[in-house]
Amino acid sequence: MRNVIVTGMSGAGKSIALKILEDFGYYCVDNLPIPLIKNFAELLNMQNQEVSKAALGVDIRSGQAFDELEKILGVMQQSGYEYEILFLDAADEVLIKRYKETRRNHPLAMGGRIQEGIFQERKRLAFLKEKADYIVDTSTMLTRELKKELEKIFVNNKTFKNLFVTILSFGFKNGIPSDSDLVFDVRFLPNPYYVSELKNKTGNDKEVQDYVMGMEASHIFLNQLVEMLRFLIPNYILEGKNQLVVSIGCTGGKHRSVTLANKLYEALEGKGEYGVKVQHRDIEQDAYKKS
Repeated sequence: MRNVIVTGMSGAGKSIALKILEDFGYYCVDNLPIPLIKNFAELLNMQNQEVSKAALGVDIRSGQAFDELEKILGVMQQSGYEYEILFLDAADEVLIKRYKETRRNHPLAMGGRIQEGIFQERKRLAFLKEKADYIVDTSTMLTRELKKELEKIFVNNKTFKNLFVTILSFGFKNGIPSDSDLVFDVRFLPNPYYVSELKNKTGNDKEVQDYVMGMEASHIFLNQLVEMLRFLIPNYILEGKNQLVVSIGCTGGKHRSVTLANKLYEALEGKGEYGVKVQHRDIEQDAYKKS
């Protein structure tokens, strides 16, 4: 019997995660009263039960009863009821933006500032995050990316990597990405934009990649960046960080930054105890403006 407790910050995607798990064949229950959780576990573990895997959504909406949860989980553990905790998280600014877009009230804001509600919620959920088997930061995740991560954990039973590295290319003329943790400027490299046959291509095209990587400076930059990240990432993992955004910028975000972001992704992907993805924020920006 596989029991999963799905919890985390309000607005981080708990309801979406439960729907995804339901699609994966999990019996899902959301917002069950805290005092009934142990009874729920007992029912699921009875012999001849058809249910072989279940997911229980638990969050701050349980009110004062939420404070009993830590004790109840301890009792369950002592009684031999096994469970896993999936904790959904996101950066404060992302949560605030999501609340404003949906025009919903934070359950702890009490008509006040959303930021204060988030602060209080983080304090009350701290013990669950510490106990969590899986922490998924959805700050930069699309629904399909979340589904892919949950499928790895709860369907394919692959080893989960708590730190997720996003390598993001961008153009300085469109501004530095606000969620960047590390920013690198590759405008010191010659710009393919001024080569007529490369101007309308991107760093996803072999011709541009060959041009950019045909320079010794590109290889030196890439090698030193890889070495630095291989040093930093294990230390970030020890510190408890679960989301790292490495932004690489050039003038327009179309040629040099895209090439180096792709090469960095190739160097890091599958090489450590972390997940990696690459995104190109501004690669279609000029085409968009012309339409």
